[in-house]
Amino acid sequence: MSLTVVGLGITLGKHVSERTLSEIKAAEQVFALVDGMALAWLKRFRPDVISLHPLYGNGDKSRRDAYQQMSQQLVEAAQSRHVCAVLYGHPGVFADVAHMAIGQLCEQGIAAQMEPGVSADACLYADLGIDPGKHGLISMEATHFLLFQRQLDPSMLVLLWQLGVTGDLRFTDPGTNRARLALLAEKLALYYPNTTPMLLYEAAQLAIQPMRAEAITLAQLADAATSQITTLVIPPQAPRRDRYWQQRLEALQHH
Repeated sequence: MSLTVVGLGITLGKHVSERTLSEIKAAEQVFALVDGMALAWLKRFRPDVISLHPLYGNGDKSRRDAYQQMSQQLVEAAQSRHVCAVLYGHPGVFADVAHMAIGQLCEQGIAAQMEPGVSADACLYADLGIDPGKHGLISMEATHFLLFQRQLDPSMLVLLWQLGVTGDLRFTDPGTNRARLALLAEKLALYYPNTTPMLLYEAAQLAIQPMRAEAITLAQLADAATSQITTLVIPPQAPRRDRYWQQRLEALQHH
């Protein structure tokens, strides 16, 4: 009895680790929450894989309800078998199903673990040549930024994820809503001028595809074409040194 959650990475067939393949092949039962092409690829190794995707329904079901049903299916299976759950990207990044299932199983005293995978942010740093350690990083879901009193520091790199479903409070909207994007732009305008350059980023899901890195300004955000995998990248603006702490540090060097 156990559950191991693994991720296929972002680019199909390119990011899969040997550890992930080993877990997929060794499990008594395999479940997957991936797109159609990834599912077809996975069936080369496990023709008996069970897709969790139908639990999304026909578009009228809340994603929260779907996630609850998916995690429950994994929990029930892992109570009697060695189960592997295969997710897109890193299985613990923007992936409620994995955390919900592992949490429930751990409470029941059943072994449950997660193996790391290549995530969208890892692809972003490589594709765009960004080192998040250089200026610091603020990273959150776009809807989270809208809903909560979060403070942005324009001198840091800012990443707002899942741009295409910004403000979808019912968790049923599959596409871009321009009115909600306009609301996001309005809140960002508290920190940035409308002329601020930004990027719409999407990692390549197939090795033959290019990544998307479309330059826009804040003024163009409301009319931007987005999807559920679009990330808004706001480059760091010129930072200002904190002279007080710099002087304190410099004083230490002379002792």
